[in-house]
Amino acid sequence: MIDGPFFVLVVTGVLGTGLMAGVFCAFSVFVMRGLAALPPAQGVAAMNAINGAALRPAFMTVFTGAAVLSAMIAVVTFVVWPDDGAAELLLGSALYLVGSFGLTVVTNVPRNEKLARLGPGTLEAVVYWPVYVREWTFWNHVRAVSSAAATVVYVLALT
Repeated sequence: MIDGPFFVLVVTGVLGTGLMAGVFCAFSVFVMRGLAALPPAQGVAAMNAINGAALRPAFMTVFTGAAVLSAMIAVVTFVVWPDDGAAELLLGSALYLVGSFGLTVVTNVPRNEKLARLGPGTLEAVVYWPVYVREWTFWNHVRAVSSAAATVVYVLALT
């Protein structure tokens, strides 16, 4: 049974990964669709503004905090190795660390950086915008599912 401070750590991990699942889901379900409906110059400008806003403490605390919590849960699981839930805790941590945080670093951030280098009204931006939306959204779907799965698996570890 998971209890005491470890229980609090896992519940906090549930909250962090769940919040991130919601953010990623919102982007996949309606934000990116709305941006894609805009003329390319407006979509590029809006996405660049969103990406800039994402670097502020409110989002970064939850995003990186969930990664830190997931890493801590994995380490504590290896040290304590609870009778029940160890596999779920390790799986939940891997799902968030690889499928959400890791994918962000290797798939979404490079696309964001490339988009930021383009002038919104340039021909290069107009050509890249539909590719960006398609690829970025695909990987965002994966991040949403991975974060949600991490949340569910952490909850299963507590039951």
